[in-house]
Amino acid sequence: MSTTIDTVSPDVAPVTQHEVRAKINWKMPITYFIASLLTLYLMISADGDATISFNRSKADSVKLSNWVVDARLICAIAFAVCLLVCVYSVFRAVTRRKTGAVPAVLVGLFAVFALLVWFGGGSAGTITLTATLASALALSTPLIFGSLSGVVAERSGIVNMSIEGELLVGAFAGILVASWTGSVWLGLLAAPLAGMLLGAILAVFAVKYNVDQIIVGVVLNVLALGLTTFFYSTIMTKNMDLNRPEGLSDFKIPLLGDIPIIGPVLFRQTVLTYFMYVVIIVLTIMLFRSRWGLRMRACGEHPHAADTVGIDVQRTRIRNTLFSAALAGLGGSYFTIGAAIAHSFNENISAGNGYIALAAMILGKWHPLGAVGASLMFGFANAISILLPSLQDSAPSNIINMIPYLVTVLAVAGFVGRSRPPASENVPYYK
Repeated sequence: MSTTIDTVSPDVAPVTQHEVRAKINWKMPITYFIASLLTLYLMISADGDATISFNRSKADSVKLSNWVVDARLICAIAFAVCLLVCVYSVFRAVTRRKTGAVPAVLVGLFAVFALLVWFGGGSAGTITLTATLASALALSTPLIFGSLSGVVAERSGIVNMSIEGELLVGAFAGILVASWTGSVWLGLLAAPLAGMLLGAILAVFAVKYNVDQIIVGVVLNVLALGLTTFFYSTIMTKNMDLNRPEGLSDFKIPLLGDIPIIGPVLFRQTVLTYFMYVVIIVLTIMLFRSRWGLRMRACGEHPHAADTVGIDVQRTRIRNTLFSAALAGLGGSYFTIGAAIAHSFNENISAGNGYIALAAMILGKWHPLGAVGASLMFGFANAISILLPSLQDSAPSNIINMIPYLVTVLAVAGFVGRSRPPASENVPYYK
């Protein structure tokens, strides 16, 4: 006998689907609105004509004529562009869509160009555009090496806060060895070795003894500053032959160096800058297309998973910390012997560039190309601060010298929220 049981289902009310909408992000519209106000002020107060030079020097193979432009007209065009981008950004924000990087680059270029023309309007000085771009690239060299150093270390799970100290000891060791031996090439070899010595201390304390990496890095920066200041005052000031600058000369690549504007900027640089090109390309490929890069990223994201597949996490972190420190040390040689115009070593010659390099790494989202782009932006800000006093003698030098650091703070404060660091950075690994 079979019994059939009827199951009565209660009436279930339909589930109301509430659309979850993200908050409107007003960060970029406000930024573009401020840029619009700035260019509006420049347009109203601009006066006279500005002269723009596209030649780097008399050695240029192709000579371009100077442009004479109306400063107020250029500022008006910049204001119109910034205002249009601001309106577009508001529309994208209201519809909860991202504005993208192209509008930001567009506003930045027009705002900076308007600022240059505003300073150059009615001035006897010339806006040396190509020379400023070449200077920006050269000034970005230590920042690029430093930011790439941070990428290598943090992708491995080590926060290399000691980049500032590694730049400093690289600059010191580079000119000391170059002056002592009379060979700038030996000085370039000594610079990364000096950086590696400081990186070895970071690796020992951070990897072997699991000390907080940020604290160790800050202590190493103070140590590097103290040691270089001590040896500078006791050795170099008493024997000036050990602080004799000998820089690298610019080398023009045939044919490429003759391209107008681009050639003098990219292909008439020192050997150190050309080597930097190679490092950028090789590191970008190796980081994402090689076994070495995969193991590095695994140790920075999930070291326990890396260990289960046979990767020696501690050895990987130590090696990459040393490599990271060597890159920073080589970048430090720019301050003394790596540039076309060499400089004698002086106290704290790195002047905070290591911390700017860390900001560039964060702004570049821990990607080599992103870090390079951010470093170039900071280097360009530094070049602008050098150019502006030549356009107007009354320009406030103290405020102008603050430009690279202000750009650093504003850039990181405005965009760092979108970045995600490697998951296991500054996290000790216990096997």
